[in-house]
Amino acid sequence: MSGPLSGIRVLELGSLIAGPFCAKTLADFGAEVIKVEPPGEGDPLRKWRRMRNGTSLWWQVQSRNKRSITCNLRRPEGQEIVRRLAKTCHIVVENFRPGALEKWNLGWKDLAAENPKLVMVRISGYGQSGPYKERPGFAAIAEAMGGFRYVNGFPDRPPARPNLSIGDTIASFHGVMGALMALREAEKTGKGQVVDVALYEAVFNCMESLLPEYDSAGFVRERSGSALPGIAPSNLYPCKDGFVLIAGNADSLFNRLMSAIGREDLRDDPALARNDGRAAQMERIDEAIGAWTSTRNQSEVLNEMEKAEVPAGRIYSVADIAEDPHFQARGMIESVIAGDGEPLKVPGVVPKLSSTPGRIRSAAPKLGENTDEILREIGFSPLEVEVLRKNQIV
Repeated sequence: MSGPLSGIRVLELGSLIAGPFCAKTLADFGAEVIKVEPPGEGDPLRKWRRMRNGTSLWWQVQSRNKRSITCNLRRPEGQEIVRRLAKTCHIVVENFRPGALEKWNLGWKDLAAENPKLVMVRISGYGQSGPYKERPGFAAIAEAMGGFRYVNGFPDRPPARPNLSIGDTIASFHGVMGALMALREAEKTGKGQVVDVALYEAVFNCMESLLPEYDSAGFVRERSGSALPGIAPSNLYPCKDGFVLIAGNADSLFNRLMSAIGREDLRDDPALARNDGRAAQMERIDEAIGAWTSTRNQSEVLNEMEKAEVPAGRIYSVADIAEDPHFQARGMIESVIAGDGEPLKVPGVVPKLSSTPGRIRSAAPKLGENTDEILREIGFSPLEVEVLRKNQIV
């Protein structure tokens, strides 16, 4: 079964997370992705975090369903390879600092001149314009500038970060959305365009009502630990054997939650009938819920919440995820043969399409594994390929 993006050809430039994750998502749904890597070491992600057989385990997830070609973008011969590849592609995804591709004669104007329908997804720290555009930007900086880091953590401690590059991932999804919208427009008009994704803007786009709250009343949202500020009750509560999350913040949920814990007095209090009233008395409500959960085990609390139809759950470690039957039933843990030839469990494909679902078609490639075949596809002869290799272009 072919995916919904079958027939779409993507050229992936850049490295590490944001650009490659964008291309990975397109590849999961059938797009043919050609990943360009520098000769020698390739994408630095190949050596990031935990390794197996000399290659990053992260690489095995990030680069599945792709083909790898090595190419020196700093040499004219390498630039010619990219131009010829771009002529055959629908989408180019890149995450270099703005201006880098232009220095190599591979910018939007250069590539679009030969492929007017081309869509170019450009992911960078600060975007392709503005006073900060030339600054280097990583996810950590984007999370800070976009407002996420300031509100993350506990009030009495410095702002915390998740130990994931969440800003890169958020930007990647915005890149996917932009690419698909631009492809739709190119189908109608025959003209491609640039999709300009700034990491900090992608983060900022997910910050809910942060700005209008400040604009209307000067309110600065602060760190709130495990609670969800202004929405009650939604917090982490202690049990005899750990913690549980309970989210009873809709009016009907609150009523059922209070009935389940035997606090009809709070359920029937007119001051707590709506969220704004509950938000003003969050401590009172949290104390009542915590008093109830603290005398029970996690399993007992979760059973009671399920009976009451109130959202609740444990904090999962990866060990919990790996053993959870729901993850298994939904195809979210797939067993594959990785690029190193050994079995590996990896995350499944998201989202779930009913008629044309995405799938893992191939393992992450070895460095330059597909160089020769890709060059042949765009018209290079075996002799020309040998010359390119001799001159260290590929």
